[in-house]
Amino acid sequence: MASESEKNKRLLLDVLTRPGNDACADCGNAEPDWASVTLGVFVCQGCSLLHRGIPHISRVKSIQQESWETSEVELMAAMGNEAAKAKYEQKVPAFYYRPKHTDCKLLREQWIRARYERNEFEFIEKQEPYSAGYREGFLWKRGRDKGQFLSRKFILSEREGALKYFSKQEFVYLPQARDPKAVMKIETLNATFQPAKIGNPYGLQITYLRDNSTRNIFVYHSDSKEMVDWFNAIRAARFHYLQVAFPGASDEELVPKLTRSFMKEGFMEKTGPKHTEGFKKRWFTMDDRRLMYFKDPLDAYARGEVFIGSKENSYTVLPGLPPSTQGYHWNHGITIVTPDRKFLFACETEAEQRDWITAFQRVINRPMRPQEYAVEAHFKHKP
Repeated sequence: MASESEKNKRLLLDVLTRPGNDACADCGNAEPDWASVTLGVFVCQGCSLLHRGIPHISRVKSIQQESWETSEVELMAAMGNEAAKAKYEQKVPAFYYRPKHTDCKLLREQWIRARYERNEFEFIEKQEPYSAGYREGFLWKRGRDKGQFLSRKFILSEREGALKYFSKQEFVYLPQARDPKAVMKIETLNATFQPAKIGNPYGLQITYLRDNSTRNIFVYHSDSKEMVDWFNAIRAARFHYLQVAFPGASDEELVPKLTRSFMKEGFMEKTGPKHTEGFKKRWFTMDDRRLMYFKDPLDAYARGEVFIGSKENSYTVLPGLPPSTQGYHWNHGITIVTPDRKFLFACETEAEQRDWITAFQRVINRPMRPQEYAVEAHFKHKP
């Protein structure tokens, strides 16, 4: 005869098969193997570790490896992921970033705290820090020359359509001389968390276009919520800008355009347009159709940018280098053929070569949008 513990385990596994319980309540990861016995949600191992950070709200147990009380199983049966979503996500703004299991720890942790600890999506007034259309505060920004991080005043204004930053000294001591160090138009703004690259768990890379060239700034804040609020404030500003720019578009069409992660980043070697000079190691960033290369991953400006069009417009990517090529140190070559010239790159490993070719192929296989022809034309006439 089965023990109470065995009966409870069988009932729990039955609850796990219900709709919505087959994926982590917080990040969508498949086949969750943990659960919060206080919140009544099924979560993956990664999110269970984050739940441990809010023990006053959530207590987690392993589904398979721990014994369960009857009352705990009853709570899981009464709640579950679908009911929890209905309760804790009543008023999530369309622009608010919902993290996936592949996202950095910061985004996943703050999403969990926003849902269960701060109840931000049950009470709309709690969304003020990122939904007001205006935000100001100090962030640590990486200096362009010496590379150290300095405190800078940032102002995001939907009304002005821009994110600006000022040197702290000027802003505090000379309020009349408030010329910003940079004005980043919301129209071209992007933000992506880059903790490993920046060397800070809360590190955010902000990119924008100036004179049709990409500029990078790298910032962080010591408070994790503050940093995620800035990220979502930028997304909110972009969302409202795009609603005006594309009045007929649905939220589902606009949300993917708010911020984007880079398709691929890493070191490759490259040679110049004549293919006679030696190959040099550079950091490459693939941002949609812009392939940029930098001397250092944290450079503010790209040394150069390459536009990657579509196969209908005679762009192709090939493994290997032309037979006569010399001067490369890494053996896994890639040739990108454009209507005007060939670009030659070399990767250190076969796996890197394969990943880069896959990224290039994804872009080349996608037809160009009308506005991308204007970008391509600009690249062709760049000095």
